[in-house]
Amino acid sequence: MAKQAIGILETKGLIALVQGTDAMLKAANVELTGPMKGVGSALVSAVVTGDVAAVNAAIEAGAETAGRYGEVVSAHVIARPHDDTDIVVPGAKAKRSTASK
Repeated sequence: MAKQAIGILETKGLIALVQGTDAMLKAANVELTGPMKGVGSALVSAVVTGDVAAVNAAIEAGAETAGRYGEVVSAHVIARPHDDTDIVVPGAKAKRSTASK
């Protein structure tokens, strides 16, 4: 699956994030990128990738479900991210140029 979009769901509390992540993965053809990440102060986040429409649908479903179990701090979609975004996305592997080798 080509990575055309990144979706980030951030909640306060792990239960809300687990429920939201489950809903995201069931709602659309997206892939969970790396492990869920603890940010601090009970904030946790999960990142999904996939095509733009699928990520939009997944984030919408995940945020709605997570909101039933806790507080949704942020739900955001980045369509067509720059390749260097992989450096800061949890679980993504940074692509290194082989041209200089």
